[in-house]
Amino acid sequence: MMNNHNHHVQQNGFHHKSRSEVSQISITDDDAQINRKLPKELLLRIFSFLDVVTLCRCAQVSKYWNLLALDGSNWQRVDLFDFQVDVKAPVVENISKRCGGFLKALSLLGCQNITDDALQKFAEQCRNIEELNLNNCKKLTNLTCESLGRHSKKLQHLDLSSCQCVTDKALKFVSDGCHHLKHINVSWCKEITNDGLEALARGCLKLEDFICKGCEQITDVGVGHIAIHCKNIIRINLHSCQSITDDSLQLIGEHCHGLKFLCVSNCPRLSDKALQCIANGCPALTTLEVACCSHLTDNGFQALAKNCQNLERMDLEECVQITDSSLNYLGSYCHKLTALSLSHCELITDEGIRHLGSSACATEQLQVLELDNCPLITDASLEHLMGCQCLERIELYDCQLITRQGIRRLKARLPNIKVHAYFAPVTPPASVGGGRQRYCKCCVIL
Repeated sequence: MMNNHNHHVQQNGFHHKSRSEVSQISITDDDAQINRKLPKELLLRIFSFLDVVTLCRCAQVSKYWNLLALDGSNWQRVDLFDFQVDVKAPVVENISKRCGGFLKALSLLGCQNITDDALQKFAEQCRNIEELNLNNCKKLTNLTCESLGRHSKKLQHLDLSSCQCVTDKALKFVSDGCHHLKHINVSWCKEITNDGLEALARGCLKLEDFICKGCEQITDVGVGHIAIHCKNIIRINLHSCQSITDDSLQLIGEHCHGLKFLCVSNCPRLSDKALQCIANGCPALTTLEVACCSHLTDNGFQALAKNCQNLERMDLEECVQITDSSLNYLGSYCHKLTALSLSHCELITDEGIRHLGSSACATEQLQVLELDNCPLITDASLEHLMGCQCLERIELYDCQLITRQGIRRLKARLPNIKVHAYFAPVTPPASVGGGRQRYCKCCVIL
């Protein structure tokens, strides 16, 4: 099917028509009644809601529909993810040539055959581009970003994640020419360093979203450049940037007062000081992800809960030192909490779940609660959660003190809840079955 879709795309060649060409279309006697009943403007409007494949199919219906379907105004947003294996440079070049100034958003996610030459021609011909997704286009280098910096002055959203040939020079080119940039993703670009972040921060002052997961060379210095210069920043994702310390979060707390999303999961050098800095400087925070930050304790989360009362989503997986005390503070202060992950928080007990379950956030807001691998919780925790009328999903994998009976009682009170749990099968007597013992590797969804 994918090859068939690509055949439609290549067969039509993206021969887009200009407005003047469309205005000169005449309806012949052989055309269908729909063409006579509906004006061209309305048909164009209808075609504007169709995807790439459907437009190409419509273009094969008749000469009249061909002209309408391939009008450039219908190709303002193009997503080629479904064709990623087959898309090569000529397809991108044809899109660039035919769409021209109409194209505002292009996704080449996963199109690993695309090269710099195709993107250079694209940048020259599609100068109104605002969103460009080049995630996992592994052959692209700094030359692509040089072309974007030179021609794509309206670019606001750029995804370069997993473009491993991209270096600091790429960010320098972008910062020199793309001053309206609001979102950039350079995750897993292993050659990016603090120098690249400095160039980006000094040139792209309107930046709102900064994502650099797995950039191992980024340190507190690079994070500081983003925090100090990008006053509009609202989303920072530093997942697996393992060199950053509390100093990074201190700078974020001092300068990023409008921050709403922060991910520092798998940043093992962070301590309670980091949470206290965020608590003091980022009161608008709604999402915090600190999974695998094993040095964080109740002290940090207590400060956070008191000052960041707009929190809605928290991932505390493998924050192994937190206890019921943190849940008490979250329940008391964070009344907007909708999703909470406590996976592998092995010190959490039924008492902590009681505090959470009786809080305003749990009874009115909480939708997702992950408690897998919390060995101390029992059916009593499920009893404490029965008043959470908004609860949609609960994770209970490897909670060995939870029973089927306890889950049935919870579902009787909350019939629409999805409970994900695992129960090891009963080992049969030695005389039964024979052969090697069988283990169920699938979860049980009750």
